[in-house]
Amino acid sequence: MSDHWVQEIWRMITLTIGLLLIGLMVGQVFLFLFISCLIYLGWHLYNLYRLEHWFRKSKKFQPPEAHGIWGEVFYQFYRLQQRNRKRKRKLTSMLKRFQSSTAAMPDATVVLGARFEIEWFNKAATQLLGLQFSVDTGQLITNLLRHPDFFHYITSKHPEKSAVKIISPVNANLILKINLVPYANNRHLLLARDITQLHRLEQIRRDFVANVSHELRTPLTVVGGFIENMVDAEDECSQQWQRALFLMQQQTTRMRSIVDDLLLLSRLESETTSNFSEPVNVAKILTELYEEAFILSGERHHNIDLQIDKKLCIAGHRDELRSTFSNLIVNAIRYTPEQGKITIRWYSDSEGAHFAVSDTGEGIAAEHLPRLTERFYRVDVGRSRDQGGTGLGLAIVKHVLNRHGGHLRIDSIVDQGSTFYCDFPIDKIIECTR
Repeated sequence: MSDHWVQEIWRMITLTIGLLLIGLMVGQVFLFLFISCLIYLGWHLYNLYRLEHWFRKSKKFQPPEAHGIWGEVFYQFYRLQQRNRKRKRKLTSMLKRFQSSTAAMPDATVVLGARFEIEWFNKAATQLLGLQFSVDTGQLITNLLRHPDFFHYITSKHPEKSAVKIISPVNANLILKINLVPYANNRHLLLARDITQLHRLEQIRRDFVANVSHELRTPLTVVGGFIENMVDAEDECSQQWQRALFLMQQQTTRMRSIVDDLLLLSRLESETTSNFSEPVNVAKILTELYEEAFILSGERHHNIDLQIDKKLCIAGHRDELRSTFSNLIVNAIRYTPEQGKITIRWYSDSEGAHFAVSDTGEGIAAEHLPRLTERFYRVDVGRSRDQGGTGLGLAIVKHVLNRHGGHLRIDSIVDQGSTFYCDFPIDKIIECTR
């Protein structure tokens, strides 16, 4: 027990005994005992009033003078007030530094509340998004940025895991990339970056690849045709150069495959999203690919297992999906040793529809997995070329899945095998018409 409480108890005892003695002297014990209680209670009420008045009306930082236990109470409140003011100054300083740093950022920064209402934004948000402090603070961001892709993005389940590209509402020549970052108390930080120059460079690259690929098709076709004629000729010259002609034909065919894949990639990149409504019977496609897989397997006699839900259809582009599934199945056959097992599955769960190809091949080391969908990236360059791959198959798979709202997952363990998953969102599942 602190000294202040000891003093307070002695004060109460002294007051009570003093008035009790006076009551005994005058013969009014209960009256003076009652008076002592009133005096003690009144003193506490008076100090309680002073404390409340100090909290509510006083502009002084120092607390009022008091003695005994109330002096200690006032002092502790005074210390608490000091700590709160110190903490407030620190938070204010941090907020000013945050606002100063974000104000200097070239990217638009918008602080959003729990309902996506605008709480604060920097100068770049005015330049890129057209926000105005006087009228837009407190407004819902979806009421001001009315782009359909942005609305779909911000209302999705996990917007922090992706980004969206929109045209600036201020300048139609600017292309913005928007990210939404969640933080405490269901608030969000919206970041908008000007990627116009990057978009133009990417467009130039796509146009260059498409134009070069298109221009290469004709000379490759001509060269391939002449080589084929020379191979088919049964004269002495053809027999002498048979090995060289075979290699020329092989490389010409490979170059034509690369050109075709580059043209397909260019088309897929220029059409990043599509609203497909046609029901695709995936089970029928996989049945066809299953039969083709045995032909491709040939003398290696792979054990190929097909597990499909025949009633499961999705909305999409049939040819693109067939190309995607075929790419993954062909890869599994190419890189699985003789008599290895390959499992093809098509199923659904609470997350959506899933296509999976598992093999018992050599597997892929973890450091290669993030880069497998890059153009021309190969884990084993020599082996990939020997197998006839172009290095573009998984890049095509990735872009087709992006156009269908899906994504590619890869699980692989070295010396045990790999599984490639194509995950489609649940809203892509539709009823099969036939």
